[in-house]
Amino acid sequence: MTHPLLDLPPLTAERFASIERGVARLLDTRHDVVVTQGEALLPLEGCIRSGARPGSTALNVVTGPYGTTFGNWLRDAGANVVDLAVPFDTAVTGEQVARALAEHPEIDFVSLVHAEAATGNTNPVAEIGEAVRAHGALFMLDAVASVGAEPLLPDAWGVDLCVIGAQKAMGGPAGVSAVSVSDRAWERFAANPAAPRRSYLSLLDWKERWIDGGRKALLHAPAQLEMLALEACLDRIGAEGLAGVLERHASAARATRAGAAALGIAPWVGDPAQAAPVATTLRVADASLVVAKAVAADPAAPLAAGGGALAGEMVRVNHYGPDASPEAVGAALGALARALDADPAPALAAASAAWA
Repeated sequence: MTHPLLDLPPLTAERFASIERGVARLLDTRHDVVVTQGEALLPLEGCIRSGARPGSTALNVVTGPYGTTFGNWLRDAGANVVDLAVPFDTAVTGEQVARALAEHPEIDFVSLVHAEAATGNTNPVAEIGEAVRAHGALFMLDAVASVGAEPLLPDAWGVDLCVIGAQKAMGGPAGVSAVSVSDRAWERFAANPAAPRRSYLSLLDWKERWIDGGRKALLHAPAQLEMLALEACLDRIGAEGLAGVLERHASAARATRAGAAALGIAPWVGDPAQAAPVATTLRVADASLVVAKAVAADPAAPLAAGGGALAGEMVRVNHYGPDASPEAVGAALGALARALDADPAPALAAASAAWA
């Protein structure tokens, strides 16, 4: 018996390359795009282990948990790491980055997360990129949570390595990701004797065997389901229009903040301009218990407690992808209201007015 998800024809090199081109169009980039066969941590680690090397110095901006992970990888690669950490309820500024670069002229690699879904903040990449470009360092951006949720222009912003994943605003699976790689980054990788080779982490393997080879022969059998899902995500974004997708996420964030305010709940990120449109984080006492009650009331509500030490004080409303909708935001607010023994009507009315 045939099965539509199991009995698939082989994914051709031509089809694979066409999906890469679709990612490049989404990012409005002229840089090479490599689609990686795994969750976005794969290209993120590959970029760091290829771009950092013993004796180099990296500026690692920490605005959430992923910044901590990047710092660990950079140290593992032998780099000297300058951590620029800010409170997780705010964003870093271009001025702070410029000052750190001026204080450490030896910095040649900068890592930054665009939007932190885990903490609900987003960073001003355009002004940060300007400072990094003036300094001359290589700039790596984790845009996994921002792609499809807010403007993302890696070429215009001077980003050398822009990593995306399909699992958040793009509305796809977690098993496929991509990275755009500038010429400067390829040169940096090639000059690094410690860069991964003959490894699943190796981006240089893709450059030499796939891109330089004219995209004729794939390195290994592609993950068909994930590649087709990524293609479907690109098609869906194209059909809706990227501007419409971005506005839908912005509306979801605006409506969630308004509804939470009607419930008397303060946002975790106080400044709306620093809040990520992919997820809204809220300050709630006994957050884990509240989320458990809310999800028991409505299992479909897109809610989660904060991770680690934040589990007791943060609730996250994950309004991304299909959940960037009035229905999903309403479900989250209604479930929260019930968990707090509050009337949901004012929150739902405020959310509806804010969306409109």
